[in-house]
Amino acid sequence: MTPPIPLRRVGNTGLAVSELGLGTAPLGNLYEPLSDTTAQSVLKAAVSAGVHYVDTAPYYGFGLSERRVGDGLRGHRDIVVSTKVGRLLHPEPNVTNDSMRCGFRSPMPFTPVFDYSHDAIMRSWEASLQRLGLARIDLLYVHDAGAATHGAAHAERWEQLTRRGGFRALQRLREEGSIRGFGLGVNETAVCIEAMNYGHIDVILLAGRYTLLEQGALGELLPRAKADGTAVIVGGPYNSGILAAGTRSKAAPRYNYAPAPAEVMARVAQIETICERHAVPLAAAALQFPLAHPQVASVIPGIASVAQLFETLRFYRASIPSQFWEDLKSQGLLRDDAVVPTETTR
Repeated sequence: MTPPIPLRRVGNTGLAVSELGLGTAPLGNLYEPLSDTTAQSVLKAAVSAGVHYVDTAPYYGFGLSERRVGDGLRGHRDIVVSTKVGRLLHPEPNVTNDSMRCGFRSPMPFTPVFDYSHDAIMRSWEASLQRLGLARIDLLYVHDAGAATHGAAHAERWEQLTRRGGFRALQRLREEGSIRGFGLGVNETAVCIEAMNYGHIDVILLAGRYTLLEQGALGELLPRAKADGTAVIVGGPYNSGILAAGTRSKAAPRYNYAPAPAEVMARVAQIETICERHAVPLAAAALQFPLAHPQVASVIPGIASVAQLFETLRFYRASIPSQFWEDLKSQGLLRDDAVVPTETTR
C-alpha cells in the first residue's frame, strides 16, 4: 500500500497541509496551453494521491487557473486552498486568442494591474471566491511584492500595503474568520523581513530562494521565521525548471523564468555529476531537499499532467543516501548549515 503524504502544521493558523502540495501556474497555461480535461485530470489525480494543499493565483492565466482549481476541488472540503492578492484583473476586450502574455497562453480577456491597497485586497479576495466558486479561501498571499519585482515603484507599492491599508485588510479577513491566515507569495527574501518587521504574518510562500541550487534564506529569513512562528511554503523547487530538466536535456533550461545563465548551468552540471555517482534523480534531490528544514510546511511544484504528477510522487518517495548530501557539501554545492533529509525524515 502506498503510504499517505504526511501533513504539517502551518504556523499557528490551525491548518495542516500535505508536505507535497500542488502549484497550479501550469493550469493557467504557463508557457503552453493545457486543455480543461487535462487540468481536471491533474486535480483529480492529485487529490486521489493524498495531496491536501493546492495553491493558485489570479495572475496564473488571468483567472484561468482559479476557475479550473475551483471546478476540480468543489466538494472536497478537506483540501487547503490558497490564492493571492495584489493584482486586479481588468477587462481587456482586445484579447481574442491565447497568444503569449506574461508567460501564459491564456485566452482569458483580462489584464493584471498591481494594487495592494485596502480596497483592492478586499476586491481581489471577493473576485477570487467568485472565480473559484468556493465558499472559502484558507490562505491569502500578497503576490510579488518587493524591490526585486517593482524596482523604483517598490516604495509606492509598500505604502499601499502599509499606510493605505493592504495589511489591515488581510488582518480584518483573518480576524473575521474569512481566511485562516495570510502572508507573502514572493521570489525574494528582503521583502519578507520587511513584512515581518511591520507585523506578524502567518506564512511565506517563497519561490526559488530555498532550493538545492541556492540557500540564501538560511542566513536571515528562516531563523526569523522560526522565531516569529511563521511557516514557509517552498514554491519553485526546480528553480523554474533547471533542477528538473538538468543541463543535458533537449529542452532549453530555465532559471528564474528565463534562459539559465552560464554560471547556473555550470553549478547544476556539478550537482548532476554527484547525482549520477549515487544514482539519484536530480529532480528527486531538488524536491526532497527543502522539506528537510523544520520551518518548511510544504513544497509545491507546478504540475502540468497526470504523468508528471506520478513522476513527482516517485521523486518525492525516492531513496537518497546520506552520502549524497555529504558529497554536495564537501564540494561546496550545498551550504554547510543546510538541513538535509535523513532516512528517518523521509
